[in-house]
Amino acid sequence: MRLFTLATLTPAALLALAVWLGGIWPWVAVIYLTVLVFALDRLIAVEARNADPAAEFPAADTLLVGLGLLHFGLLALALWAVAGSSTLSTIEAALTAIAAGLVFGQISQPVAHELIHRDARAKRLLGRLIYTSLMVGHHASAHLRVHHAHVGTSADPNSARAGEGFYRYALRATVQSFRAGLRAENRLRAGQARSLWRHPYTLYVAGGLALPLAVALWGGWPGLSAFVFIALYAQTQILMSDYVQHYGLRRRTLPNGRIEPVGPQHSWNAPHWFSSALMLNAPRHSDHHVTPARPYPALQLDAGVMPVLPYPLPFMASLALFPPLWRKVMHRRLLQWQNAPVTPPATGAIATPGE
Repeated sequence: MRLFTLATLTPAALLALAVWLGGIWPWVAVIYLTVLVFALDRLIAVEARNADPAAEFPAADTLLVGLGLLHFGLLALALWAVAGSSTLSTIEAALTAIAAGLVFGQISQPVAHELIHRDARAKRLLGRLIYTSLMVGHHASAHLRVHHAHVGTSADPNSARAGEGFYRYALRATVQSFRAGLRAENRLRAGQARSLWRHPYTLYVAGGLALPLAVALWGGWPGLSAFVFIALYAQTQILMSDYVQHYGLRRRTLPNGRIEPVGPQHSWNAPHWFSSALMLNAPRHSDHHVTPARPYPALQLDAGVMPVLPYPLPFMASLALFPPLWRKVMHRRLLQWQNAPVTPPATGAIATPGE
């Protein structure tokens, strides 16, 4: 838990320093979340170890809730720095906005993702509010009701098809996941006399409209522009993450006509130690889909039965922005994986726990 805490709270501290002090700190915040994270992953060899999958981590949710609440404070600080009465220069304000988008896309998003999987209603609500603050509240419903049920099939808008470029994927997934999540929530409530105010899409839409309006009333066009940029930047990183982690992997149709169960072979993973800690083990994506209730510190990794990315997840997400380079790196690997005989383990554990 110490590494998770250090990796996630340091960017938050750097973002706060960038807001209050300007100068070199906006540069430090951006460099930390890009160059330094990649360098730590690539230059410092740390063996990927698995925690005991049956272990409990009482501090894990404490960190989640703390980071979730911190998200809203950092969002307010970033907006004040960029569009408020701060003394930051134009370059410092721009770098601060970029740093904020990176923090929200690489840390707040995994935090929200973990929270919406929790049993406690208050934690699930906190996760939904984080997504709503980035104007992508529907992702909470689409992820739970659609993505987990239909991952690796054409019924899941967030499972990228082989050969589909990121930009085409982003446009398709943005529209279709909103609709698919809404249909799933409506089916769940069919025949039930529930108030419209309890429908999650009421929160997503109302919050997604009210927050930018409130920001515009406070900061005018500069405030609204800053908010939209930060939110869209974070949204783009959410889409990049989904694109990379399921690109081209498809569940097969069984002889009986049904789709095979979700297995470890249906998600791309990254064993890189520091970016995994930064993103709360989100790059250990196969085990999350197989055992979605497992706490993030205990997610397992086994390269023998799980597709593995050649570079850290944040780097691969950036590479997806350049489709020719992406295809050059990923297509041979995808074909090798699709043609490889894979036998998932018979037990519930994905790998042998490390010591």
